[in-house]
Amino acid sequence: MRLFKQLNWYFLQEWKRYTGSIIILIIVACLQTIPPKIVGKIVDSIVKKNLKFHDSIKLIYIMIFIAITTYLLRYIWRILLFGASYKLAIKLRTLFYNSIVQQNQDFYIKNRTGDLITRVSNDIERIIFAAGEGVLTLVDSLVMGISVLIVMCTQISYKLTFFALIPMPIMTIFIKKYGKELHKKFFKYQISFSALNNKTQEILTSIRMIRAYGLEKFQLKEFEKLVKKSSNRSMKVTKVDAKFDPVIYLSIAFSNLLTISIGSWLVWNNKITLGQLTSFIMYLGLMIWPMLALAWMFNIVERGSSAWNRIQKIITYPTKLKNGNKSVPKKPKKIKILIKKFFYEKNTQPVLKNISLSIHNGKILGICGPTGSGKSTLIKIIQRNYDICEGKILYGKTPLKKFQLKQWRKKISIVNQEIFLFSDTIINNITFGNKYIPLKKVKKYLDIVALTNEILKLKNTYDTLIGEKGILLSGGQKQRIAIARALILKPEILILDDALSAIDGKTSKTIIKNIFKWKSKYTTIIISSHKTSILKKSDEIIVMKKGEIINKGNHTSLIKKKNWYKNSFSYKAS
Repeated sequence: MRLFKQLNWYFLQEWKRYTGSIIILIIVACLQTIPPKIVGKIVDSIVKKNLKFHDSIKLIYIMIFIAITTYLLRYIWRILLFGASYKLAIKLRTLFYNSIVQQNQDFYIKNRTGDLITRVSNDIERIIFAAGEGVLTLVDSLVMGISVLIVMCTQISYKLTFFALIPMPIMTIFIKKYGKELHKKFFKYQISFSALNNKTQEILTSIRMIRAYGLEKFQLKEFEKLVKKSSNRSMKVTKVDAKFDPVIYLSIAFSNLLTISIGSWLVWNNKITLGQLTSFIMYLGLMIWPMLALAWMFNIVERGSSAWNRIQKIITYPTKLKNGNKSVPKKPKKIKILIKKFFYEKNTQPVLKNISLSIHNGKILGICGPTGSGKSTLIKIIQRNYDICEGKILYGKTPLKKFQLKQWRKKISIVNQEIFLFSDTIINNITFGNKYIPLKKVKKYLDIVALTNEILKLKNTYDTLIGEKGILLSGGQKQRIAIARALILKPEILILDDALSAIDGKTSKTIIKNIFKWKSKYTTIIISSHKTSILKKSDEIIVMKKGEIINKGNHTSLIKKKNWYKNSFSYKAS
């Protein structure tokens, strides 16, 4: 029942819908108590042999009218109640999305994709089901149960009612016990189901590598282990779930047995009439739904509560990057980087240290160095994917932390070595973020990345579907599409993080030449671990090693001294 307390904020927000549903449910419950009483009167009239034909027809018409009215009212409250629960689905998924897009990369290291998909789909569905069917079942069973109980006590016999309902408290004790057990088992099942989703997602995204290495059987065994684990936990949930129905049906059976036994004795001793006993049995039949509903409601609410706990962990996950309140100046400014130390979470050794660097507007900065020297980390800090542990980054004279994060990131376009393309057409991948860019403009940027001729050779040219993650394209073609996508946004700061690694040397030089020509007014940062020759015309080049800047200068000055850049450049030239 704690789920209803947890969702209290939403019930208050949608109080009109829920209040309307409850009022209609009360009316329906009251209407349903009338037919058993009418049947009881008909039975007594038949026993006394004083039933008139037109009176019986009148009573039948009343019952038909009640049935039609009940049907219409049930239709209305379902629209009100389930409409509110569907709005909750939109609300929760929006909160979930807003939470995950504001997290830094540490969050995605701890939370895997398959698990997040399970939470946003399966878990939220459980919550919605509880907020719709759960509320309906709770209110309907309580209103119906109380209404019928009052009628049974006041209109027939409170003694018979007391004996008939003796099994109910025992049933409640068992249901509460099984409800707690179900909550724990279902929570464990959801964890195993998330692991299964993770494995499925990994297999599908790496299917080409699995086939290339002949690992189909190995992956199948790993997948089967997770399937069996998930199935076993699902079976444990089912076993607990299966305990509810026998308890309910046994309670109902004992109630009927007590009703028939004691009710017959009361009729025999003229304490109640046969018609009243008939009505009582019908009322007891109406009580079956509240009793069944109680068990079912505990079941779905406990599942919903487990799902809510998993969703809450994501929605309330602390955002480490604090959003500033200052607007980013429209006019480009100089970027000044002063980093004393930067650690990744749980790392004892600094990834960056003693970094002092100024990036002037309109200039080209080249960054190189051996693998693991901190080049990509520096770029992530400039993007504000992480905040500095010790030090600061200034844009103009203002620290980056004080700017609105969304505005700052809009100034930057980045192309990483690992490219992500959508399962869509080439043109839609390039115009991602702005679908109204004309084809003429798209062609201009494809010329910059030297890709136009290759696209025109395709059957559907710009409308060619490239498959999931661009599976139909080569690595170099993917990188060039990503670069065109970045350029078309006209960013103030363009970052190419080993974005030419899969492109041949001649094409790389052409692209860099075109970018340098096009980006005369804006800042460009180019990272290259291997193709140091593309940094030759940079205004400034920094060489990094073990998180520090070990050399700084332009190509001419660096090539004259014995250093990593000269050795790498000489090696590439040879």
